[in-house]
Amino acid sequence: MKDIGIGVAGTGLGGALLEINRRAESRLQVRALFDPDPQRLHQRYYQGTSLADLAAQYGVPTCLTDYDEMLARPELDVIAVFSPCPLHFAQVSAALRAGKHVIVTKPMAVSLDEARELARLVDETGLKLLVAQSMRWNSMFQAIHELHETGKIGEVTMAEAYYVHDLRRVLDVSPWRYEMPQDFMYGGVCHPVDLLRWMLGEVDEVFCYGVRGKVETRYPADKLDNFLINLKYRSGAIARVMGGFDLVHPPELWGQVFHGVGIGLYGTKASLFNDRIVYDTYPDGPPREEPVVPVGGEVDHAGEIIGFLRHFEECLVNDEKPLVDVRDGAQIVAICSACWESIATGQPVKVTREFDR
Repeated sequence: MKDIGIGVAGTGLGGALLEINRRAESRLQVRALFDPDPQRLHQRYYQGTSLADLAAQYGVPTCLTDYDEMLARPELDVIAVFSPCPLHFAQVSAALRAGKHVIVTKPMAVSLDEARELARLVDETGLKLLVAQSMRWNSMFQAIHELHETGKIGEVTMAEAYYVHDLRRVLDVSPWRYEMPQDFMYGGVCHPVDLLRWMLGEVDEVFCYGVRGKVETRYPADKLDNFLINLKYRSGAIARVMGGFDLVHPPELWGQVFHGVGIGLYGTKASLFNDRIVYDTYPDGPPREEPVVPVGGEVDHAGEIIGFLRHFEECLVNDEKPLVDVRDGAQIVAICSACWESIATGQPVKVTREFDR
């Protein structure tokens, strides 16, 4: 029974959501695609495919070039916003005002003021919003989270995470990233920041440095795109985050973990770095090392997308809170905003607690 209709805005990455139409066990169905340029080639996932061709492949009946027209469609219950980051706030807020539930790819917004307004709108409308922080549905990171939650690592006092990625080939097929341009703090650093927040809880304070990478020549020369961040958590734990998006492709140090995103957790019972965990056996013998086994098998982006779609379906059907709801999304924005303030002032910056429940 396909009785929950979805309209997708942005058919680059958003095109990957169409696979849900082929999943008979899901009640979700993409019923409309929006793109202001219907002839644009959707090269990232469907090279050489127009909007109409993409729709035909997955049985989508409606293609639109007017976003407001999509919002007016009564057969759509959910709007999935997968357009360029600077457009998220306007499209998400319009969808909420039109009475639609929302899935939005990270980042939910690119400023604290935008995050505040979206939190207000969700509270006012009672609608559900999921921020698709896809790493939370990555089967490797789910396995790491389970090891942490079940106490196998012990109390984590130090941690690290990173997103290190040569984005030149990505920019080849998504020129908006240098034309608008994309803010790589909100649109990139949010991945490792959210992973650590999922494990360690809320951030109290950050200190951040930023630098222009000087490898990618299309990105504006006055914009920073590589970052080092120190974080202090309310639990007392400390961590470091590296976000590098303008560099020569680094060695594959992260084993099975997804596309340059990785994590290290250092606790009282064990130390974990991506796909390996070392348990403390002192003084009885040498440390015991084991692989981290992904939950459910394969680690891939397609699996993450189906994972968060099915999760949101359950939230709608059972009236449950999304794993990353509007306040979680706002708190990620708040951390990134504090990082920018730290770069500007050269000082540690407290992260706002206004989104605490």
